[in-house]
Amino acid sequence: MAEGSEAGLAQGPEELLVVGRLVAPQGLRGELRVLPLSDFPQRFTRAGGRWLQRQGGAARPVTLLGGRPLPGKGLFVVRLEGIDSREAAEAVVGEELLVRASDRPKLARGEFHLMDLVGLEVRLLASGEPLGSVTNLLHAGNDLLDVQLNGEHGDRRILIPFVEAIVPRVELEEGWIGITPPPGLLEL
Repeated sequence: MAEGSEAGLAQGPEELLVVGRLVAPQGLRGELRVLPLSDFPQRFTRAGGRWLQRQGGAARPVTLLGGRPLPGKGLFVVRLEGIDSREAAEAVVGEELLVRASDRPKLARGEFHLMDLVGLEVRLLASGEPLGSVTNLLHAGNDLLDVQLNGEHGDRRILIPFVEAIVPRVELEEGWIGITPPPGLLEL
């Protein structure tokens, strides 16, 4: 399966990419736990400019001073400039961590950024029958494609696990993905 997961674009004057969500303070000195929404660990370990954004709010610049993975948790611990107490860290919990969309890492041939899947048509691979389109990506342990069905499958949304056994084909240039759903997936 392709590497290169990143979450969606945030709205603002410059295009920003959501790469993580601040989920909890870590200790007493202002460090924060981050749920990564990116397959690129350097987003959380390499110092430099980032942005913070509360849902529905404007993105504001912040400097990442450093970070490290939190073993066994699937999280990172980061230190942000100006956040040097537990209280300051608690005040930004729930905000998203963003980077410039233009700073997306280069990918190897055959790899893609998951956000590039939004808008692609979803087809049954066996028949080529169009089912709907990808409207969003959800990160819940595994990546899930939020698909708006249409036609004979009804006008509804379903979640499709983005794993190679179910989504074996991604044709970015042609604008579609092919799925081989297990029995019952489309009826959920």
